[in-house]
Amino acid sequence: MDCLLSICEYIVEFAPIVQARPDGSTHDVMATSPRSDILMNLPALEKLETMLLGILDSFDKAEFWYEDPRKRSFSESNKSFKRNEDKWWLPEPCVPESGLSDSVHRELQHKRDQASQIHKMAMEINNAILSEMQIPLSYIETLPKTGKVGTGDAIYRYMSSGDQFSPDHLLDFLNLTSEHEALEIADHVEAAMYVWRRKASITHLVTKWENVTELNADGDKNLILASRARSLLLCLKQRFPGLSQTTLDTSKIQYNKDIGQAILESYSRVLESLAYNIVSWIDDVLLADENAKQGNNTRIQKQVFSQISPQR
Repeated sequence: MDCLLSICEYIVEFAPIVQARPDGSTHDVMATSPRSDILMNLPALEKLETMLLGILDSFDKAEFWYEDPRKRSFSESNKSFKRNEDKWWLPEPCVPESGLSDSVHRELQHKRDQASQIHKMAMEINNAILSEMQIPLSYIETLPKTGKVGTGDAIYRYMSSGDQFSPDHLLDFLNLTSEHEALEIADHVEAAMYVWRRKASITHLVTKWENVTELNADGDKNLILASRARSLLLCLKQRFPGLSQTTLDTSKIQYNKDIGQAILESYSRVLESLAYNIVSWIDDVLLADENAKQGNNTRIQKQVFSQISPQR
């Protein structure tokens, strides 16, 4: 990592400063400083990495362990533990029959919350870097002629009707059951969003989206639809935190020629993935703990009932 990140030391920008001469006079010179995006994001990413490694290193003495379910017989399999099908290859977490102690459970929950916050921060940095990358011409050429064609009739009718728009209600209506479906919707909505942005830019003779958003009060339908598409994308990524990169994101990464942006994007993406996996792994352990405690309570109830029954 030190070797990779050392390249950022040479990605600088020039800025004028006032330099004093020995005789007391001053003159302007051009000095170098780290580029603004690197100066702002790189220290933050390094801090997030340190925090993630600290979480991983803290699992040196744990009350849980792992077993490979593929090496157990059917009779020995942990039928009470249910995990998503996309994790079939991971070993299953095991806890004592009585479950984890309260202190360990609280510590795990704290680490999960911490990793979840790190995941959100890394994702925000990654999204910000991707938004600054230039959109490749090859992607622009694949955009549909209209946003309605990109989103489909059902989504377009919901987004274009009424003054109030709720992305949560729209996602509930779509009832997405897998990340594959969510990624497909994200690709379509993102493509439509850029179609509406381009039409709004042409209408108002402006080139930057920041300037276009200021004109939202004018009631331009393209602006309203683009804003709603953006909120729908954000809501979609919140519901599916492990969602793969969209076609636009992968296209930006593939054709990007800025080394600084490439380093920041890849660094933040790796940290985002690691933080998400830590949250997922802790959730598996907490699920195993919950199942063990429920099973232990059931055994206690059976023992108590068996002791009371003969007396009756």
